Amino acid sequence: MNWMSNVVPPKIRSLLRRETPENLWVKCPDSGELVFHKDLESNLYVVPNSGYHMKMPLKARLESIYDEGKYEEIATPDVPSDPLKFRDVKRYTDRLKDFRAKTGAVDSVKLTAGALERRPVVVAVQDFDFLAGTLGMAAGEAIVAGMDLAVRRGTPFIIFTASGGARMQEGMFSLMQMPRTTVAVRRLRAAKLPYIVVLTNPTTGGVTASYAMLGDVHIAEPGAVIGFAGARVIEQTIRERLPEGFQRAEYLKAHGMVDMVVPRAEIRATLARLCSILMHQPVEAAETAA
Repeated sequence: MNWMSNVVPPKIRSLLRRETPENLWVKCPDSGELVFHKDLESNLYVVPNSGYHMKMPLKARLESIYDEGKYEEIATPDVPSDPLKFRDVKRYTDRLKDFRAKTGAVDSVKLTAGALERRPVVVAVQDFDFLAGTLGMAAGEAIVAGMDLAVRRGTPFIIFTASGGARMQEGMFSLMQMPRTTVAVRRLRAAKLPYIVVLTNPTTGGVTASYAMLGDVHIAEPGAVIGFAGARVIEQTIRERLPEGFQRAEYLKAHGMVDMVVPRAEIRATLARLCSILMHQPVEAAETAA
């Protein structure tokens, strides 16, 4: 009990207790700073003072890349939802239903197409909110379908990765997506079309061991964790202390694993410039063609 419930009349109490959104203020994990949600959203989910890159919602990510925020959603082939009839504390099919209801997505990869600075592109985004962005049959099928679509349309293929690795509930079917996506990358190469990977936080496990590290150009967001096994597992295995910042984007750039670390606000312009260069299409030529 408090003074409001004891003293204030019910009608006035209802006026004082206005509904406040839970996410009105967001705390920066790096600096501890509280940021107004609308300010964070308008800044592409980058904390203004610390520069910390928060997780970016899938829809906001896509709208920030495409011209006028407009894009076409590409349907992907259906796959068996539970090939192993897997169950731990709950059925895998029930988990999928829960995450589909929560995110509104069919699986962890959204496939889209549209224009980036007037150039046609195909873009795939992994959604970490869907089972930690894990790679299963549906996700693998979406990536393969996206690369094949890029080949048919003659466009660059761009993927934003964010994943905890392979999906254990699908066992070997999940692991088979690693060679399948690798073969699809080879088809892109044979067609001489750009494949650009944007590594976001975190990109780990089997995703890093396959298509995430097969791009023509690898861009990483600042501070992103990128690697195969976790740092703790590596330390326990080699019995040595790892260097400061190990597996962070900046460390990997310094050691040649990624090509560039680009702040989120500059990624759209960087992608447009790379597509222009790799497609041998200067900016002036693209604008004239449009």
